[in-house]
Amino acid sequence: MKKIKTGVIGCGKVGDYHARCYQELETSEFVAVCNHNIARAEKCAGKYGVKAYDSVKRMVEETGVEAVSICTPHPAHMAMAVEAANLGLHVAIEKPLASTLADCDAIIEAVRKNKVTASMVCQRRFYRPAQRVHQAIVDGKIGKPILGSLNMLGWRDMAYYHSDPWRGTWKGEGGGVLVNQSVHQMDLLLWYMGEIDSLYGMWDTLNHPELEVDDTAVAVIRFKSGALGVISVSNSQDPALFGNVRVHGANGASVGVQTDGGAMFIAGMTGITEPPVNDLWTVPGEESLLDQFVKEDSDFFRSVDSAIYFHKEQLADFLDAVQNHRQPLVTLEDGRRTVELFTAIYRSQRDKKLIQFPLKPEENDLDWRK
Repeated sequence: MKKIKTGVIGCGKVGDYHARCYQELETSEFVAVCNHNIARAEKCAGKYGVKAYDSVKRMVEETGVEAVSICTPHPAHMAMAVEAANLGLHVAIEKPLASTLADCDAIIEAVRKNKVTASMVCQRRFYRPAQRVHQAIVDGKIGKPILGSLNMLGWRDMAYYHSDPWRGTWKGEGGGVLVNQSVHQMDLLLWYMGEIDSLYGMWDTLNHPELEVDDTAVAVIRFKSGALGVISVSNSQDPALFGNVRVHGANGASVGVQTDGGAMFIAGMTGITEPPVNDLWTVPGEESLLDQFVKEDSDFFRSVDSAIYFHKEQLADFLDAVQNHRQPLVTLEDGRRTVELFTAIYRSQRDKKLIQFPLKPEENDLDWRK
């Protein structure tokens, strides 16, 4: 099968992951990188033996690149994705899809208008225990899901926020723990539980006084199915990294995945210390399988380069979707739903009321101090 010419826009820490993936994937011919800072682009390009650009248009004209990953800071996703789509490029956009609903809608419209394939990167969907939870729900093993929970408790010190000038600000990052550290778990919760009907949420900055953005947030949810949900996330638990999503069913059975554990993971700076595992499994007749699942998934996780492997799986799915004219596993609509979720929590705090879904864009969706 013909290889797809690939490139990366945004040559930071996560951009380096995507570059490695595109260089290694059999369906990819990695040809170029692009960054507004040409020196950074040239450094990345030299590492992988590809061409460097500070213009997406020129990159397309000179290399014939067909598909790109967008790995810029979140508030810049929309401009880069719309430009890429208008140039006829297929796009994989790092999480979150964007910082605002207006930006999400602009990306989705540009992709539809130009008839290109697009995906939001949420590689935790490709974790084996995460997929096992989804399949158990699809197969009806827990009956109708009636309660879902999301916990993401971690630590970010000020050295982390100082590592890039855009971090910890509304303009540069678009939010805090809700926008950056919790999107993977939000995506899983929505994948398992379906669309939201209404939400009440609160957030605060509890022990990072230098930050503009949230370091802690909570929410209670009513899903359209009638099920309930709870969210608790924080960057203020030191030392800690603990993330899980659990689903409880109408037949009394429960399934869950611990997506994160151990020391904090920071892309390009630290490794993943604990494998993702199923941390709860009471499916009738399968209760004794939990230890087996944990061992199998832990052994597999440690047998691969875990920081890269699951990005590679998602980008392979993205390129296959391009070649076979199908939807990727994670769609732009999925990405918009996670933005809608954290936007609802911010609005609920601001307006001090229950937020009904669906949400429409508002002008001040990027600074929740207003």
